[in-house]
Amino acid sequence: MTDRSYGWVVLGAAFVIITMAIGTLFTLAVFQQPLETSMGWSRASVGTIALLNWIVMGVGSFASGYLSDRLGGRVVVLSGGVLLATGLFLSSRVSDLWQFYLTFGVLVGAGVSCFYVPLTVTVMRWFETRRGMAAAVVSSGNGLGTLALSPLSRWLIDSFDWRTAFVVLAELSALVVIPAALLLRDRAGGLTQASAWAGRPARARSVFARWPFWAIVFTHFGCCAAHSGPIFHMVSHAIDQGVPALAAAGALGLSGLTSIFGRVGTGIVADRVGVKHTMLAALALQASVIFLYLFARSQGSVYGLAAIFGVAYGSAMPLYAVITREYFGERGVGTAYGFIFFISCIGMGLGSYAGGAIHDTLGTYAWLFVASGLIGGMAFVLATSLRAPAGVMGRLDASSHAV
Repeated sequence: MTDRSYGWVVLGAAFVIITMAIGTLFTLAVFQQPLETSMGWSRASVGTIALLNWIVMGVGSFASGYLSDRLGGRVVVLSGGVLLATGLFLSSRVSDLWQFYLTFGVLVGAGVSCFYVPLTVTVMRWFETRRGMAAAVVSSGNGLGTLALSPLSRWLIDSFDWRTAFVVLAELSALVVIPAALLLRDRAGGLTQASAWAGRPARARSVFARWPFWAIVFTHFGCCAAHSGPIFHMVSHAIDQGVPALAAAGALGLSGLTSIFGRVGTGIVADRVGVKHTMLAALALQASVIFLYLFARSQGSVYGLAAIFGVAYGSAMPLYAVITREYFGERGVGTAYGFIFFISCIGMGLGSYAGGAIHDTLGTYAWLFVASGLIGGMAFVLATSLRAPAGVMGRLDASSHAV
């Protein structure tokens, strides 16, 4: 196999790893109601675990992005595979809430933090002219993982119990992530390829001093804070509306499926019309769709909205890595995107926690959807402030489709 064609192997391995890892992370939404029933833990308590999970994941992503710039992606991803499988297995053995905070909140969060940033950066170094497509394929693993693992987890819980479900997820993680990670390798000379600031590293001081960096940070934060609550509480909200538990988990899986079309579609579009305009369209769609959850009452409306919502929240996600690379070049993208992803993880955690707290206090998710829609609108406004970096036309070169 030629060096050029091996990029597709790296892309496939990254997709498989993200499918397993992020899909596992989102299964916590399926475990929420069984944990509430079996252990007596409130929805706010489980939401707090998600908050801790995302904070740990964010801090770890910043560190893993830094390490991937220096050590390469394979070592970082292999370490994450071990942590993920260990955390899931130990989650099956917990008897107290604080133990679940440690096993799922810390260990699983730390494991997953070793994947998204290093894999996205590694893949983009293999693809010189189709970075939007490459980042979108990696990101679409989120959707496939949610589609596959959410209904599987619910079936395992119904057929056995939630502890057995965690054991099976741990075994799958070890069997999928570690072998796939062994296929990863960094492209020889990949760090010499750059966009606007080729040939010189983006020093942290200069990166943090620029408004575009913070515009990307706050936009990504707002985007994630807006959609995390509706995603995390989608299953519980559907059950509250009278949808059967397995069908409710299917709605989450459906949103994961349609998010794949959003992720891949916008990645391809961004390669042709520019990242910023594509991102603005995605953010506008997301904010609009979230408000519609106020009117979802039946199983049909829940499924229909889940399908549209999946496209909406999936559309913007792969674009943040691409636009970060446009501003900060090849050498600095791991560190810069690692910090941006860290802040976005805080948004994911806060949205998940807020949904549980709002429901426990008011007995409804209505105000969650109102607040999430408004935050999504603020993310759109922030994204409008982005300007093309010096020497970059604000779009990726789509003149060639070769790896």
